[in-house]
Amino acid sequence: MKSIWWILPAAYLLGSIPFGLLIVKAMGGGDVRDKGSGNIGAANVTRTAGKLAGIFTLLLDALKGYAAVWLAGHFFRGSASWMIAAGVAAVLGHVFPVWLRFRGGKGVATSLGVFLPIAPMAVAGAAAIWILIVAFWRYSSLGSIVAAALLPVLVFFLYAPGFEPPRTVTFGTVFIVLLVLVKHRSNMERLMRGEENRLKFP
Repeated sequence: MKSIWWILPAAYLLGSIPFGLLIVKAMGGGDVRDKGSGNIGAANVTRTAGKLAGIFTLLLDALKGYAAVWLAGHFFRGSASWMIAAGVAAVLGHVFPVWLRFRGGKGVATSLGVFLPIAPMAVAGAAAIWILIVAFWRYSSLGSIVAAALLPVLVFFLYAPGFEPPRTVTFGTVFIVLLVLVKHRSNMERLMRGEENRLKFP
């Protein structure tokens, strides 16, 4: 086992790839950190570079979380503890990327990818909650905040039929959720002041 401790640093480095920044620059849009909210995530990329760039950012940010967990599951024979540890490392990489002086995104898409192989039904439930909230109130951030806050409950009940998740999965889920919520503090403040941007539907 000692020979594959590189899994956690590898998961962090995977998570730290700033796809939003790279995609906007590749499209000739400059540094996305200087535009909109300054975030490198899919929502700000969509606002500043269009829907296609936002979709690619969302998919690639989710993919890096999924890949980190898949690697851990592959090398540790499906160990839930190692998979959630790799997931935590990937989200930390996204939120605190070494390449960007530890100032990254908010971790929503990467967390989505992390939990897909661990608790897919919980991800489906969180996605449904996000869609419902955005459909009614048109606040993407509110959907992310509520879905994230409810994720530990969803993971607990939907991890596997008739089985509770291992404690490591529960603790890792709570840690990731708290990190995502802390990164949404400014959104919460704007929501309370009524100043948060609403999504515009065609």
